[in-house]
Amino acid sequence: MDDLDPGLAPPLHEAARQGLPLPVVERRLGERVDALWRGRTALWEAVMHRHFEVAELLAGAGADAWAPQIGGWSPGRLALAGPRPTLFGAPDSHLTTAEMTAIARARRRIAAVGDPEVEGMSIACVAHVDSAEAAGRMRALPVDIPNFAEWALDPWSEGMTDDEVAHTVGVTDVPGGCVVTQWAGFTAASPGLLARLTPGSSAYAMCVDPKGGCPGIAFHHGHLVGSDLSPGSGDSDPADTGSEVLRTFLYYGHPVAYCCDAVGLFPESQRAFNGPPTKLLRLPPMH
Repeated sequence: MDDLDPGLAPPLHEAARQGLPLPVVERRLGERVDALWRGRTALWEAVMHRHFEVAELLAGAGADAWAPQIGGWSPGRLALAGPRPTLFGAPDSHLTTAEMTAIARARRRIAAVGDPEVEGMSIACVAHVDSAEAAGRMRALPVDIPNFAEWALDPWSEGMTDDEVAHTVGVTDVPGGCVVTQWAGFTAASPGLLARLTPGSSAYAMCVDPKGGCPGIAFHHGHLVGSDLSPGSGDSDPADTGSEVLRTFLYYGHPVAYCCDAVGLFPESQRAFNGPPTKLLRLPPMH
């Protein structure tokens, strides 16, 4: 049970999350160092957000690195899965074979996907559906854009109307399924579109707000299963499972790769997000 009010993050947790300078964190150590807020300690926040100097300071002040928290993970076990596995010295626990496999898979996926330029775009990662099937489910028709690279930078450059731009998407085949991309707006992450794409399947989609933030949405078998999600943010919900916590940690700062992992896609490059897509399509009205 939490020790602290579940409203705004307490100062020590917020300082650890943001990685504020060490003297600033030290001034907040008057709070009980292992107090829980939304199921986590300040040390958890420091480790999750890769602020390792802050984590060392908190551990030195008595924070317990090995106390299980969300999904059974402790800050110490999270550190074992990241770039500083010896952060807290000899481990009190070890990673499982399945967890080690997930870590290796995340490293390969992040190396392949990187951080593509997706500002102002929306993307949907769809499992077990290829581009041809996706086109049929969306009831979309092919559209020809000869100068795709220029058009992607300015989707109005070909004289399209706002409605035509909003209804033009790309679909790219990738191992595990396909990626639907829209270059100006939220169409690829719209509930109506995702409901059509996901009977017998799953999708994890996000918009990239030019003002900041990557709100996510998840569908399964044609139904909404999650909204107002935060892929790549490092924010774990107190009810998250162990595998969800590990995904949140491994893909911190990599929202596109997070979306891919959430439904088991493994793009081999950035093409699915930067183009050219396997298919360029014009959606019918009512999406």
